[in-house]
Amino acid sequence: MPTEEIRVRGTVQGVGFRPTVYRLAKACGLHGDVCNDGEGVLIRVSGSEEAITKFVARLQTECPPLARINQLTRIIYAGELKFDNFVISTSVSNAIKTEITPDAATCPQCQQEIFDPFSRFYRYPFTNCTHCGPRLSIIRAIPYDRCNTSMSAFAICPECAKEYHDVENRRFHAQPVACHVCGPTAWLERADGKSVTASMFSMLDDVDAVCTLLQKGEIVAIKGLSGIHLACDATQETVVQKLRQRKKRYHKPFALMARDIEVIEQYCTVNAKEKELLTSSIAPIVLLQIKGREGDGKNLFPPNSCRDAINRVSTSNSLHVAPSVASGQNTLGFMLPYTPLHHLILRRMNRPIILTSGNFADEPQCIENDEAREKLGTIADYFLFHNREIINRVDDSVVRVLGDKVQTIRRARGYAPAPISLPPGFHNMPQILAMGSELKNTFCLLREGEAILSQHLGDLENAAAFNAYQDTLNFYLNLFEHKPEVIAIDKHPEYLSSKLGKQLADTNQIKIYQIQHHHAHIAACMAENGIPLDSPPVLGIALDGLGYGDDGTLWGGEFLLADYRRFKRLATFKPVAMVGGEQAIYQPWRNTYAQLIAANLWDDCQQQYADLEIIKFLKKKPLKLLNQLIEKGINSPPASSVGRLFDAVAAAIGICRDECSYEGEAAIAMEAIVDVSSLNNHKETPIYPFSFSFSDRIYYIDPRPMCQALLNDLQQQIPQAVIAAKFHKGLANSIVEMVKQLSQENPIYQVALTGGVFQNCILLEEITKRLQTFGIKVLTHSLVPANDGGLSLGQAIIAAAQFIHEC
Repeated sequence: MPTEEIRVRGTVQGVGFRPTVYRLAKACGLHGDVCNDGEGVLIRVSGSEEAITKFVARLQTECPPLARINQLTRIIYAGELKFDNFVISTSVSNAIKTEITPDAATCPQCQQEIFDPFSRFYRYPFTNCTHCGPRLSIIRAIPYDRCNTSMSAFAICPECAKEYHDVENRRFHAQPVACHVCGPTAWLERADGKSVTASMFSMLDDVDAVCTLLQKGEIVAIKGLSGIHLACDATQETVVQKLRQRKKRYHKPFALMARDIEVIEQYCTVNAKEKELLTSSIAPIVLLQIKGREGDGKNLFPPNSCRDAINRVSTSNSLHVAPSVASGQNTLGFMLPYTPLHHLILRRMNRPIILTSGNFADEPQCIENDEAREKLGTIADYFLFHNREIINRVDDSVVRVLGDKVQTIRRARGYAPAPISLPPGFHNMPQILAMGSELKNTFCLLREGEAILSQHLGDLENAAAFNAYQDTLNFYLNLFEHKPEVIAIDKHPEYLSSKLGKQLADTNQIKIYQIQHHHAHIAACMAENGIPLDSPPVLGIALDGLGYGDDGTLWGGEFLLADYRRFKRLATFKPVAMVGGEQAIYQPWRNTYAQLIAANLWDDCQQQYADLEIIKFLKKKPLKLLNQLIEKGINSPPASSVGRLFDAVAAAIGICRDECSYEGEAAIAMEAIVDVSSLNNHKETPIYPFSFSFSDRIYYIDPRPMCQALLNDLQQQIPQAVIAAKFHKGLANSIVEMVKQLSQENPIYQVALTGGVFQNCILLEEITKRLQTFGIKVLTHSLVPANDGGLSLGQAIIAAAQFIHEC
């Protein structure tokens, strides 16, 4: 009788894959066994050739919801199988080649059980099964068995054990399975240390009491799946402002959670693709259009401000969250409950709550109870804790839908650490570690034709975030038994990730590659679009805040003819001084002044445009000192940054003129007010012009004509929203015209759009649409962020290509 060994690789552990194998093998009349090991799942079967073939076919079509088969191989088994039935065998520990499943949102069956009074899981906040629940957040080691997770602290009760061992049960071999009797428990504490009694609320339990606290305007720290969040009623402006002041997060938008889609639809429009994302097992934060907040040509912001205008454009049939939830935005970031705990809290909540990271601004999210008591005691009024340890901190993912394509903005819970398959040509390579960027950091492990990106780890300039980065890096290296032969780092000499990479390379005598920032952005976009290793170069357009260039200057508006190994800089934006260095990122007016100086327009401004608000504002600044800094090159590095160009224009029209609390705030606010009618009216709304020049074999895009036209519009009191539309259209036009120019001199058939600036939907859509009309294939991001969150993938794949080429 034929006997085969079937090796299955992919996301096949902790997702109910072995029970599925068992069920199908029994149905096909096969004998043998199945087990987990370091490579994935190993199946040994004995039966007729027809039955085995049928079994393999059904295995691929009847895969469990969270499973993903990347590779299935069949070989003749030389040994003797001594089974008279089919069984699930004990897991085997060997070389780690399998995948770790991301945490998954509560499945419909578990949701039904927690609200069913006749279920033994009624109101149990940690209900889960093989189709949902914690994975990455609780795992310590592979194989994914209970003893290797934080659930090892909880001895399984007889009822749960019965379900765990029942192959026909949804919880068969569900490692975190638990109930009221044997599992983790949740409890409520007051931040002031006073006791909490049930009589204070007269609620069902401590979890239900949280809803009452939120409705009363309290701030509650909630320990969830992979981190501790701060929650409050999103419709009460007083409490939202209190949260902002206590958390020291003064302006950045807050994420929201709502009980169901129906609640969300009272505030935002939700299309079919957005609904699919919200209700998926990933359950990310989805950026949704606020009802009645489409640009209509009105001035939303007074001079010097990009805030305090959230509800000025509205419709009579839509509700509103508190003004300071997402001031200056036309979108809200919504997610649905993704754990039983959240479902139970929101059962009686008919309006949205804020659910934001439990931390002070820029610090890592708290994950431990004692840590939260210490750090969040001055922010939260109450704590909802539980006693299941969070092993791995994982933030909420953030996405948006653009057309029919998902754009990932932050890749974390639900996505990480699911691997990304590499393009053809990258399957025989050494193990590689890419260290990522300084901001929005992720790192990347390359192995056997796949890339494993870490979850979003934040900005490493914060000491606590850098420590967490190192801890997470060590965890991944150990978990996946990854022993890098090559390390890839950014070229910027002051990036902490690059310094650590050099240190690791020196200590372990590992080959190191320094990767140019924008080349890495382009390579990441190429890789996720499946461009093969030996493909001809693409034209990569990388627009962002800044990155360290090959010439030692700061780049940020680049046109690079690039493949995975090398690139040639064909064009860029005219470099302009970042007056004050990093201060220019957070004080947009500095960029406005620098642009006017670079364009030789300041003298005209003092004469022809002296009555403009922006000119009066700038005259109050220490211009003599600023001029000296620019002339002598003191803390005023030239940069071709399109991000800073956005800041300059925003400040000129009165958006975040004086300061920003986070990078990109001004640009995001300006995109939000764009007058859609002006954007779409190609005949009546002229675009702002840019000029081209050619020097030292590089084309330059010069914003001078745009600056002149903008000043004229300000003098004529053209609305902010119209100016914003004209700038977006003009910038998109200049980029497309540059592509046309470069295409006359170079064979360009594909263009990759990448970098943080391309999170601007208007710019991305305008450029994509126009390039496609010329027959050019446009590559954009979906699997990884266009911002620096995707940079490590590009670093890793460039290092792999260069290593392969050298060998």
